[in-house]
Amino acid sequence: MKQADIPAALRICAGTDGSVTGLLEVLTNNKVSVVTTYQKVVKATRDKAKLLMIKPGDPVNHREVLLTVLEKPYVFARSLSPINTMPQGVKDDLMKADIPIGKILREHKLETRRDILKIEILENEDEIFDNIPVLSREYVIIHSGRILTWINERFPIDDRWNV
Repeated sequence: MKQADIPAALRICAGTDGSVTGLLEVLTNNKVSVVTTYQKVVKATRDKAKLLMIKPGDPVNHREVLLTVLEKPYVFARSLSPINTMPQGVKDDLMKADIPIGKILREHKLETRRDILKIEILENEDEIFDNIPVLSREYVIIHSGRILTWINERFPIDDRWNV
């Protein structure tokens, strides 16, 4: 699959360094629902600790959500957020289900940046979207020189993006 085969709206989502939820609302002209499918505080493995720049064994909030529009899933997102380095109000909101991370950052007026680590197309590896190819991107949100969260988003490559 070539980049030219990917709808323009999906290429925009892949390249944004802002809120995907907000962008999706603009693109679809509808409200986006955040549906939390999994959330658990886990101990950081050596690999997760290295990724998040924390110590192995530190608590990490692992959260998985679906971003849906009119009950149709558009994005699956997995996030890993180190708990000990997070501002308290952000931590409280993050532990509540169904609040987009971008909204949490805005409400707490955090100055952040998003560094995209990887963008790739995965073929037949994603059961959430019935094994159709997905555009996958990984990035970190950084606040005060520390990783606030790591996020992997997966977008199905199909006609739902012809908006």
